[in-house]
Amino acid sequence: MRHGESVWNKENLFTGWVDVPLSNKGINEALKAGEALHGIPLDAVYTSTLSRCIHTTVLALTTAGGRIPYFLPEENDPKAEWSKIYSKKTEERLLPITRAWQLNERMYGELQGLNKDETREKFGKEQVEIWRRSFDVAPPGGESLKMTSERTLPYFDQEILPRINRGERILIVAHGNSLRSIMMELDRLSPEEVVSLEIPLGKPISYFKEGNALLR
Repeated sequence: MRHGESVWNKENLFTGWVDVPLSNKGINEALKAGEALHGIPLDAVYTSTLSRCIHTTVLALTTAGGRIPYFLPEENDPKAEWSKIYSKKTEERLLPITRAWQLNERMYGELQGLNKDETREKFGKEQVEIWRRSFDVAPPGGESLKMTSERTLPYFDQEILPRINRGERILIVAHGNSLRSIMMELDRLSPEEVVSLEIPLGKPISYFKEGNALLR
């Protein structure tokens, strides 16, 4: 699931790794996503480290009901020992959430904070669309979708896929491009086909395991 609308989505700005919050519309989208998730038993959740994803995750899961969302300490956090839970009964009521920078949005480099329409006027519509939608062309100082996939896919394959293969139900809350890179692999899309892949804000997308494949 992609996060709800952020304040910079609303203002039509390139966001990337800039950590801006949800807009009021984004908050409502997250709450509606929770209604869609109601009744679906989850074993674990993975989200990016950016607040628009974290807030979407919390709003959606608290609306969905079920186990209490619980953020696991981040890797190498020296305070991890202080958040240890000593009751097995209490721990079983929690839904663990892992924050992973590998699931962060594509880094847009020198486009971050720029208005998309003004950028089209300056560089041309065609060039901006190549930066935004192509597979292997990066914006100035930023990541291409190919470069984004070089961090998202290894993480997905090493940390998430083994759990799916064990029969666990996993929710991933991330960003348009980090999800595009994963869905490109799952849906076996070519670099030409991924150009038209659009992921809506705040709407869960389901994949089901069938044999060795994950299918929509």
